[in-house]
Amino acid sequence: MGGLHFFGFFDIITVDPRIPGQGVPRGKGISDEDEDEMRIVFFGSSHGRPEPGRRCSSALIEVGERRYFIDMGTQSIEQLITRGLPPESVAAIFITHMHGDHTNGLLSFLDLCSWTYREADPAVYLPGDAEGTREAIAAWLACNGTRLRPFAFHRVEAGQIYDDGALRVSAYQTKHTEASYAYLVEGEGKRVLFGGDMSHGGPATDFPTEVLEKPLDLAVCESAHFRATEYVPVLGGGRGLGMLCFNHYSPRFLSSVLEAKEALSGEFPVILATDGLEITL
Repeated sequence: MGGLHFFGFFDIITVDPRIPGQGVPRGKGISDEDEDEMRIVFFGSSHGRPEPGRRCSSALIEVGERRYFIDMGTQSIEQLITRGLPPESVAAIFITHMHGDHTNGLLSFLDLCSWTYREADPAVYLPGDAEGTREAIAAWLACNGTRLRPFAFHRVEAGQIYDDGALRVSAYQTKHTEASYAYLVEGEGKRVLFGGDMSHGGPATDFPTEVLEKPLDLAVCESAHFRATEYVPVLGGGRGLGMLCFNHYSPRFLSSVLEAKEALSGEFPVILATDGLEITL
């Protein structure tokens, strides 16, 4: 059953979609029949720097026994171990852009997978100079005596970049940096957009609206560089979106996030990501 779950260190709070007043955390039009689930867990939901209780950006996707990451701005491998999830189950890592709040945990992940979790073999998808980044990681790990294993590094280009039979990933270039991307992930009959970071011009010029040509179960959108109310004309008006999750939002734009939530919540559920939030589709 789909739902939202908030995991803390000492308690588990479940938001049951069947209880009135708690929202409907399932995208509209998603069938309960003959489909397995896709689960998304936010390991980090903060913006360019950590906030109290919020780490930098990292989202885990689970499809069956396979796991994938969108960004790794926090120590994601520590959170995997804390949750009892094997690093060997991570099939691929997709980085939206190379800013540190999206990448700082990648180094430690590849470090530990090079000498202790040696059965782990994630494919690594990077915008920009993937080979140059691999060489830089190898050089840094050499400083502590670790030899980087021959993981497969791939340079992200616009278009479909990945399909392992469980998850398909397509990249849409944004204007946040010279090499930055949003990712559409598709699996178990679900379609989810991770918008990544956009330019200060906002979604009117940088949101990949072509993903809305088919029903979209969930859009995960930032609000660190512009007011969240700029999403209202882009996503509202019956465009086939099932749910909106604001992630990577800055305190200076929090009031606009709440305004956008109020404006759009009559059309679909709108939630704010926090560390530990789980969404099951």
